[in-house]
Amino acid sequence: MQDRLWAPWRLEYITSAAALPTPKPANECFICQGLADTDDPTHLIAHRNAQSVVLLNKYPYNNGHLLVAPMTHSAQLEELTPEVLLDLQQTIIQMKQAMDRIMKPDGYNVGLNLGRVAGAGLPGHLHWHIVPRWNGDTNFMPVLAQTKVISQSLEAFYGLLVESLRG
Repeated sequence: MQDRLWAPWRLEYITSAAALPTPKPANECFICQGLADTDDPTHLIAHRNAQSVVLLNKYPYNNGHLLVAPMTHSAQLEELTPEVLLDLQQTIIQMKQAMDRIMKPDGYNVGLNLGRVAGAGLPGHLHWHIVPRWNGDTNFMPVLAQTKVISQSLEAFYGLLVESLRG
């Protein structure tokens, strides 16, 4: 059982504007920069439609780590229309099915980090993470060496994913 230390005096700092990071504007957002260009392979954009985009994570937690984001630069869920939210969820399912075919993982972590304090590296543009997982994919390397072994290049995975989405 975890103990709790109540510190209500910290609320003023936590809720102050100084403690809250400012999300990056669209012109500094790597997702928006990729969307503005037509060279999808350079930006690791594997799929796009009218509502959403899928990118490979340049700093993956595991092989096949994808980002699914709305086409619009939106920082809050309530900024998205029901149609965009539905499309994002359908795109997540489509990417899962594609990775099932090419990678055959044992499971997935799928998640959204809202705000920098929740782990969002890009708090200005909502994006869902899809991380394939395999039995035994956690071993001594992350624990002892603080190193994650990624066994496939981004370019090789990109080619497999794009081909799978075409067929």
